[in-house]
Amino acid sequence: MRGRLRRRAAGLAFAGAGLLLAASVAAQSYEAGDSWWAPGSERVFPASADYPNGQGTLRVLLTGGPMATKGHPFFTAVGPNGRACITCHQPADAMSLSAATAQKRWDATAGRDPLFAAYDGSNCPTLPQNQRVSHSLLLDHGLIRIQRPWPARDLQGRVVKADFDIAVVRDPWGCNSGAYGPAKGKISVYRRPRPVANLKYLLAVGFAYDPKQGMPLPLDPESGKPMSGNLMADGRAGTLNAQMRDAAATHLELLKHFDAADMARIVDFESRVFAAQQVDAAGTMTDTGGAEGGPGKLARSEPGQLGSIGKPVWSEFEGWEKPDPALTPAQNAFRASVARGAKVFRDKTFLISDSAGINSPIGFGNPVRNSCVFCHNMSQMGNDVAPGQVDLGTTTQPFADPMPWLPLFRITCRGKPHPHYGRVIYTYDPGYALTTGRCADVGKITLQSLRGLAARAPYFSNGLAKDLRGIVDYYERRYRIGYSEQDKQDLVNLMSVL
Repeated sequence: MRGRLRRRAAGLAFAGAGLLLAASVAAQSYEAGDSWWAPGSERVFPASADYPNGQGTLRVLLTGGPMATKGHPFFTAVGPNGRACITCHQPADAMSLSAATAQKRWDATAGRDPLFAAYDGSNCPTLPQNQRVSHSLLLDHGLIRIQRPWPARDLQGRVVKADFDIAVVRDPWGCNSGAYGPAKGKISVYRRPRPVANLKYLLAVGFAYDPKQGMPLPLDPESGKPMSGNLMADGRAGTLNAQMRDAAATHLELLKHFDAADMARIVDFESRVFAAQQVDAAGTMTDTGGAEGGPGKLARSEPGQLGSIGKPVWSEFEGWEKPDPALTPAQNAFRASVARGAKVFRDKTFLISDSAGINSPIGFGNPVRNSCVFCHNMSQMGNDVAPGQVDLGTTTQPFADPMPWLPLFRITCRGKPHPHYGRVIYTYDPGYALTTGRCADVGKITLQSLRGLAARAPYFSNGLAKDLRGIVDYYERRYRIGYSEQDKQDLVNLMSVL
């Protein structure tokens, strides 16, 4: 490691089956130069590690204590491209991957890091791999190429008869043409890596059915248990085992799947990792002063709880309304802003319109008046208690911002028109429809959790928002909410401490 490894008191210790038991262990704190985890480095994954970012400090906790990574399948490169799971799920980036981190790796390795493997770390495998422009989507927007089969396949791998046709209107990188195009049974879209932290919340089943579809939840073919539907951006995998099989065959380019023992070790690790902001931009701890922020709260809390039952979403920051005499005026002002942001998030209502998964198919009305917690409703996490496939317009015209660096597809519905876009749709990513084959699902993307946001810019599935203010500005444009400048800053400050 280039920098010096420091020790910082954390006041948290973990033991047993992931329960917080005592306050005695120090957190390892990594400078920027120390933060990259390379496959096969054989480092010990600590019980607690701190990583600085532009909004303070992220803390990553591993319940059950430190873990040796030598030979562990999450940390060991086993495929031909030299990658391991850790390559795209970095602790400093809240177990995701930021565009800033990708840029640092390009500069540090002259583009030779396994992160930039031709298959999906470049805009297309057919491009000259030694040129930066061939990796611009990853470097500038944090996007990994996702190659989906066409026609669509369901969770059991069976071909789905789609009720729409898809045509490539624009193909800036050539990865939706020729050998990589729909005519050859392939479609390439580009998405942000999803975090593999706090997964007990994403896997929690909050309802016995999908209220957005009016249908029972799909069952895991291996266990027979209902699946939450909140794991993957397009719902193509409903369990961690299924996700690992998908990643092994694509991102890791393995010639065979992980075996059962390897998958069990990866699931055990991923189920024990929690990540959240621990120190805020004002330099105070997010779990002090009447608040219950930080990853320790996530490790202790019960997942799948609807925020309107019991404590509202982000009520853990309500204590920051009251000034703390031990803090500076600037620190108290920042904390008051966070508390106001939590109230704006919960209480500021607006008209939500033409959003599949909300206004249709079952529908709550079009438009329906509600607030951010209508979808971001799970206590402690801010993801959706129900399966979170929703079309916010981030990938589909006319709502999406112009993104000429992404492919553009034309969807033509064969039967019933899309409830909000009509029979012909232009989209940068058909989203959930690539799994279901349903025109009504075009543009739907599974909502993510809101924890660790400060560590993993840019945001939305396609990197549309380059920073936290970009998230707020997009919603303001999309739904004409009427946020004041104070509201916007308060929301940014709230998201920065999550």
